[in-house]
Amino acid sequence: MDGIIPLYKERGLTSFDCVAKLRHILHTKKVGHSGTLDPSVDGVLPICIGSATKVVPYLMASGKVYKGTVTLGIATTTEDLDGDVIARQPLTTPFDRAKLLQAAATLTGTIQQTPPMYSAVKVNGRKLYEYARAGETVERPTRTITVTAFDLVEAGTFDAEAGTQTIAFEIACSKGTYVRTLAVDLGRQLGVPAVMASLTRLKSGGFDLDQTVTLEQVATAMANEDLSGILRPIDYALRDYPHVALSDRLWGLVKNGVFLDEAQVGQTAPIVALTYQDQTKCLYQYLPEKKQYKPLKMFAVN
Repeated sequence: MDGIIPLYKERGLTSFDCVAKLRHILHTKKVGHSGTLDPSVDGVLPICIGSATKVVPYLMASGKVYKGTVTLGIATTTEDLDGDVIARQPLTTPFDRAKLLQAAATLTGTIQQTPPMYSAVKVNGRKLYEYARAGETVERPTRTITVTAFDLVEAGTFDAEAGTQTIAFEIACSKGTYVRTLAVDLGRQLGVPAVMASLTRLKSGGFDLDQTVTLEQVATAMANEDLSGILRPIDYALRDYPHVALSDRLWGLVKNGVFLDEAQVGQTAPIVALTYQDQTKCLYQYLPEKKQYKPLKMFAVN
């Protein structure tokens, strides 16, 4: 059983919970997800089954789109509503849209981000949340991320009694981006504490929310012995690469890891997907200085 399931992850489940449940439903151990979602976040979670686990990096490399809300005037330990409140700064008046857009604009493009303490990023062999839960601090490495769009859908609601303002947003970003940290940074740009109040992943791995299936739907399809409407082919993750069909002779070379000349491939794209008998077998990478292609990732040798 090989393929990709565009799963809808419900709130309250961890990404590993979803993997464990699918292992049980599908009766297979070779299951992996492409990009962790926090328990409080719902939305698109592509799951790779069987040999499709080899394309996880390529699914993760595609951009992600989220929608959610950020609340200004309050901050928590985890940067979302699951944590303990650590700061309050009641707002007397709401920020206008122009001010909010100005702050969001500073958080777009290629920027540096420091992952939150309550995250699975490893430092010195331990996950940051393990340090946080033990009450320890550690220097966190910054990472380069790309925020393609940080759109404020509406200025949201202002709660005069609580002194908070909740804003709806939509974000398009690269892998490795912590959206809750962007929410906190939005508040920082405005000079107030902030917390991510809700989040839904709308797109990941090339799948949109309306393409997802639930765990219950997968279980039903498995019981009916018909996963045709559930499993997407491995090639779905590779559809953006040029595809080159191999002859019997070239396939005999490729499955043994032989380099191919530029003329044999027929193009000079940086990466190509090589197919044989209508199945994508591997990815080859171009070496301009040698005018050759070398093996990058093999998916099947038969």
